[in-house]
Amino acid sequence: MRALTPASIRAPFARYSHGIAVPAGHRLVFTSGQLGIRADQAIPPDCEAQADLCFANIAAILAEDGMTLANIVRLNAYVTDREHVQGYMRCRDRHFQETPPASTLMIVTGFTRPEFLVEIEAVAAAPEHD
Repeated sequence: MRALTPASIRAPFARYSHGIAVPAGHRLVFTSGQLGIRADQAIPPDCEAQADLCFANIAAILAEDGMTLANIVRLNAYVTDREHVQGYMRCRDRHFQETPPASTLMIVTGFTRPEFLVEIEAVAAAPEHD
């Protein structure tokens, strides 16, 4: 994957890429939006902990096709308040030390249950299986 950050446009506001080029011969995985809920139904009270669970869920989905979070080329994330932006971004930045994926973050009015503070969906790419 190759980050696309043209010098002719403003640099990203945070640690993300304006675009990611996926070479020919790669397969794609699209995840549904993941919420910060454990398998035992427990939901942490803060956004950063919920985001960690979202990424853990995404990692489990990607593992089903032999991928990891390092294969993510695109993130869409949604938080319910500006106060949650920094917690989400700290979590995201911990998971993407190398080339950060293309990313969108939106503030929304809420999710299906009021205790959910963040939802994350991803697109990942990896070379075709042999």
